[in-house]
Amino acid sequence: MEQCAVQCNFQGAIDALGQNPALIVLLVLAGGLGLAIGFALAKRFSGPAKSGRASKKSSPVPMGDGSCVEIYVGNLSYDMTEAQMRKEFERYGAVKSARIITNRFNSKSKGYGFIEMPNRPEAEAAVKALHDRDILGRKLRVNEAKNKSHE
Repeated sequence: MEQCAVQCNFQGAIDALGQNPALIVLLVLAGGLGLAIGFALAKRFSGPAKSGRASKKSSPVPMGDGSCVEIYVGNLSYDMTEAQMRKEFERYGAVKSARIITNRFNSKSKGYGFIEMPNRPEAEAAVKALHDRDILGRKLRVNEAKNKSHE
């Protein structure tokens, strides 16, 4: 019985629309606009998780042949530059890359970054020496980066 009431109300709406062609055109256009908005939202929020959210320089997980050690450096001063961070780690060995993650809208530091060091013993020495060390007024959090795909 409820199905009949819904179907009858729907039929009544169709009959009312049939009497006003301008309203039909308006509803079709509104439906098309709604579809376009829905498609745009679906495209914006679908796809690989966190795509394009990190720095576009490279991914914070180890890549390539795995010969480098990726080191997470957290609680950085917002005034720290990549060059300063690289210099701190170069005291303990060769540094392949240094990057500070920034906000993609205003390019300000998010307070963390990543260092790649090609030699594991040097990387371990750097982690041990720099973890909990005060640099530019902030106590650094330094450890080997975790590969998100393996967690």
